[in-house]
Amino acid sequence: MFFAGSERDELRRRYYLAWQRRQQGLPLEPLDAAIADVIALHPEYHALFATPDALHEAFTVERGQTNPFLHMGLHLGLREQLSTRRPAGIEAVHARLARKLGDVHEAEHQMIEVLATTLWEAQRAGRAPDEMAYLERLKCL
Repeated sequence: MFFAGSERDELRRRYYLAWQRRQQGLPLEPLDAAIADVIALHPEYHALFATPDALHEAFTVERGQTNPFLHMGLHLGLREQLSTRRPAGIEAVHARLARKLGDVHEAEHQMIEVLATTLWEAQRAGRAPDEMAYLERLKCL
């Protein structure tokens, strides 16, 4: 993924700056445009980008929180997979699911749940994600 090795605050600052530039109508680099597109789809996170101070907040499962940066990062990861067609066949799964649900964003949400599980399992096992198992799970949606 394109964020490998980024420090948390640096990554969050990139999201913040991309959103600020979008709000101001300023030109964006392709990655920043992709980030701003994903933020735009999540109005529930817009207040987070009102001030850079909120970027330092810790989001924990123990407090019943979803990490918005993880959530949006999964969207970006999925979109990268779709644009590179990796794993092979993912774009067909996405198109089918979007038609079935009648909502591209909801299709992405269902697919990123599978992506998150696949990444978590790979990390826990200390191995690379299994693309074929991932694709098979996606086909079951």
